[in-house]
Amino acid sequence: MNYPWGDSRRFNSYTAYFQRQFGGRVQKISLDAGFTCPNRDGTMGRGGCTFCVNEAFNPSYCQPSKSISQQLEEGKAFHAKRYRRATRYLAYFQAYSNTYADLQSLQKMYAEALSVEGVVGIVIGTRPDVISDEVFEMLAELQKSHYIMLEFGIESVYDQSLKRVNRGHDFATARQAVERAKQYEIPVGAHFIFGLPGETRRMMLDAAAIISTLPLTTVKFHQLQLFKNTALAAEYMQDPTILQLFDLETYTDFIIDFIEIFNPSIIIERFASEVPPPYLLSAPFGSMRYDAVLQNIEKKMAARDTYQGKYFC
Repeated sequence: MNYPWGDSRRFNSYTAYFQRQFGGRVQKISLDAGFTCPNRDGTMGRGGCTFCVNEAFNPSYCQPSKSISQQLEEGKAFHAKRYRRATRYLAYFQAYSNTYADLQSLQKMYAEALSVEGVVGIVIGTRPDVISDEVFEMLAELQKSHYIMLEFGIESVYDQSLKRVNRGHDFATARQAVERAKQYEIPVGAHFIFGLPGETRRMMLDAAAIISTLPLTTVKFHQLQLFKNTALAAEYMQDPTILQLFDLETYTDFIIDFIEIFNPSIIIERFASEVPPPYLLSAPFGSMRYDAVLQNIEKKMAARDTYQGKYFC
């Protein structure tokens, strides 16, 4: 059976999207370009998001002391061990807020990334409250010759949750940023976390309808993971009842229920996060790699004979 997105996979997959865009594999290479966030440097607050440890997601070659070009070359070598057929790359500005600088600095960094052999585009992870019209205009110009995508960390559709974890912006700001990117015809993705303090299962399922109204190209869904030495971990140690962390089977059932009512036109890049266990205070998924988590989700989707958007309306 072929689904509305044109293949037999039971969700609108990022792999198939890349195949349509590029005709083959394109590998993302993560970068740490030395950015920070306004809720870290005192502009909007200090300490950052209470759940956040960026280092947990950075490969070993990602160090802001290295140039962007060096990180990309080392990243190409790093990924060649696993993805030998990859010859084209996307420079993924991942760590912290990668539009949080003056326009000239951003232009210089993006240009350096695009000058590296094999790099066909850039993916820019950032916050919805640190992007201006002049940056949108610059990215729209770059898009004439390269693939450009913005990824906004939104995390929740509920303002009380965003405030609870010290995000420093509300959901209306996120919606405005996504809609502005759409006006500039820039593909845009978003991150969301399930399991934030105070959010019930019903609230998280209800978020599907809200997220479905955003003009998104892609989404990443993550289960909340509790990192050592974070403010949220300290709160949890004082009162474990503030969180209900997912185990694998509970999360699998939840995420399938969620995508059944989720917009089938939005591409799902990830269903869950994966970080090295040493960073985690609590690791209910153990040391499972993302591929194994995904296989578990797809196996259960087949058993339930369901798919993304089955009950979407």
